[in-house]
Amino acid sequence: MRYAIRPLEASTWDAFAELVERNNGIYGGCWCVAFHSEYQRGISDPRTLKEQLVRAGHAHAALVFDEQGLAQGWCQYGSPDELTLKHGREYRKDPPPPASWRITCIFADKRHRGQGVARAGLKGALDQIASAGGGLVEAVSETTTGREAQSRFLFSATVELFEQYGFARGRQVGKHAWIVSKVIEPAGASGGRKHPTGPAAAP
Repeated sequence: MRYAIRPLEASTWDAFAELVERNNGIYGGCWCVAFHSEYQRGISDPRTLKEQLVRAGHAHAALVFDEQGLAQGWCQYGSPDELTLKHGREYRKDPPPPASWRITCIFADKRHRGQGVARAGLKGALDQIASAGGGLVEAVSETTTGREAQSRFLFSATVELFEQYGFARGRQVGKHAWIVSKVIEPAGASGGRKHPTGPAAAP
C-alpha cells in the first residue's frame, strides 16, 4: 500500500483524533500524551492536553495516511524539552550525549499492522526532522529477535526497525530495551544514504 505523510498540526488534528478514537483512545485513553513533559498523570485530561499541544505547535509527529485519506498511524518525535523517555531512571544513570530530538511512540491502527505503517511513520519523522535542521536523534526501543513480544510493549517499535534506518545501539536500559541513536543530516545536505524500502514489521 502507498502511504502519504503529513505533519501532525492543527490542520490534521481531526484525522489524528479520528484514528485515536477508532483505537479506543490508544491503550485505553493515552492519546499519545504520556511522554509529554506537560502531562501530569491523574490530573491532565489526555485528549484536551494533546489538542492544546498540537495547536500550540508543541507536539510533533509524522502522520501516515492511506490511499483513502484516512490516518492509519504515526511516529511521534520532539525535543528533549518536549518529550521524556521510557526507562528514564536507568537512562539518567549514565546518559548518552545530548540529543536534539527524541522518538517516543510509533503507532499503527490495529487493522493495519504488518503493512508498513511503522516503517512509513519512522521514515516520515526522520524526513521532518531533517527539514527542521537535523541533529542527533535518540529513542528507547526493544529488541524482538528470538522472542515473542506483545504489541503493547512495542509502542516505540523495535530496535531492529531503527537499525534498518541506520540507528546504532548504545547502552541497554532494560531487559530488552536499548538506547538507539543516529545523526540526521539537514535536508538538502549531500551524502545522505537512502533508506530501505519494503514492508515493515509494524508494532
